[in-house]
Amino acid sequence: MFKQRRISKHPVLRFKRGKEVTIFFEGKPLKAFEGESLAAALYAAGVDVFRWTPKLGRPRGPFCMVGKCGSCMVEVDGEVVRACITPVKEGMKVRRIKGLPPINAREAPDAALNPSPLEVDVLIVGGGPAGMAASEILAKEGMSVLLVDDQPRLGGQLIKQTHIFFGSQELFAGKRGFRIAEEYEKKLMSLSNLQVMLRTTALGVFEEGILITNPEKGARLVRPKYVVISTGAFENYLLFENNDLPGVMGAGGAQTLMNLYGVLPGKEVVVIGSGNVGLIITYQLLQAGAGVKAIIEAAPKIGGWLVHAAKIRRFGVPIITKHTIIAAEGRDRVEAAVIAEVNEKWEPIPGTEKRIECDTILLAVGLTPNSELLRQFGVTTKYVPELGGLVPVRNRYMETNVDGVFVAGDVSGVEEATTAFIEGWIVAYSILLKENPGNKEWLQERERLVMMVEEYRSSPVSSKVRSGLRYVEVG
Repeated sequence: MFKQRRISKHPVLRFKRGKEVTIFFEGKPLKAFEGESLAAALYAAGVDVFRWTPKLGRPRGPFCMVGKCGSCMVEVDGEVVRACITPVKEGMKVRRIKGLPPINAREAPDAALNPSPLEVDVLIVGGGPAGMAASEILAKEGMSVLLVDDQPRLGGQLIKQTHIFFGSQELFAGKRGFRIAEEYEKKLMSLSNLQVMLRTTALGVFEEGILITNPEKGARLVRPKYVVISTGAFENYLLFENNDLPGVMGAGGAQTLMNLYGVLPGKEVVVIGSGNVGLIITYQLLQAGAGVKAIIEAAPKIGGWLVHAAKIRRFGVPIITKHTIIAAEGRDRVEAAVIAEVNEKWEPIPGTEKRIECDTILLAVGLTPNSELLRQFGVTTKYVPELGGLVPVRNRYMETNVDGVFVAGDVSGVEEATTAFIEGWIVAYSILLKENPGNKEWLQERERLVMMVEEYRSSPVSSKVRSGLRYVEVG
């Protein structure tokens, strides 16, 4: 079992850790750093099991690292929290949960409801590339904007991306994802018309307004004139024996640990999926000092860009196609992955099983749009596999069938960060034109951006996306 989990040297990243603090895990003092999540601190200290399931007592460890799965729930000072989005504090007392977690009265939305609704021109839910892009233009043009995000930082997927972007200067060519997030966040914080609320969740849509809640500030109703839903997507799971063992982790969760907090997710890793995410995280693992035993791909060929695959092959990492994972082995943590060849029906072929010793299995098997809030608004959605799942029906200017409700980014269909930025800009000009339809400059800029995103999607790698858009793009 690997113990040295904090990354001390990295060819690209410099980890600026905050002040050292002491937390207590089941009575034992552990070192942590201000600014990191509790899950990152526990994992760095060698804690694999965060809780046990109520009925079967199965161990659970971190999976998504963005508060979507509940695997890392722990008790802190008597209250149940999601460790991955809870910042560490000096002296906090943490223990594992055994059985059913208690309900926290403090987290009930009406327990601390601010009686004064917040009136804004635009509410933007989701602070990734799309949300940041829309916020900037709208605030610069004089609209009052509230941007909320349930994470402790803006940037979404960008903050864990270390690879260099391709394309034009306008689309951030030559910059690494985390740098783009830092620069954009700095620009946003200088805008007087923009209010940013982090660690804030949009819980529901009601006649009185949209309910948002924050652990420190409580709950509040927001009454916007327009709403932009840019909630992104969450990681897919995969069905195989023991897929809930600690050490089975989403690729994005591993990126958060590794690239944001400087904590190695594993020492000997098997990656499932050879799309761009699987290839990119493999390279990032190698940069951070991990060993990657293999990439496993069920399809007969690699799913990601060949430029990424070429990097991996230069390191000697095998990419095993026409195989899938059928089991994870281990007791309190992954000890091996069992894979098997698949036939034309994607079924494992008996007798082809192979065992690969490892301590971590990363799932890079796609994303699902986070569309729950859209459906509360009454937005029409369709299930489109090419776009990741249930996605909203909208026009080419990103407005849904509900007047004043717009979408942008992965919630409208899983793509790249580049298209998320462009869609965010399109949404901003669409809202501005609602206010002033006769503004020719805004109209021309919106048409230019629509042409830009169509041109970006014209490449062969976007063929699946183009196919999926036919079912949801109207008007």
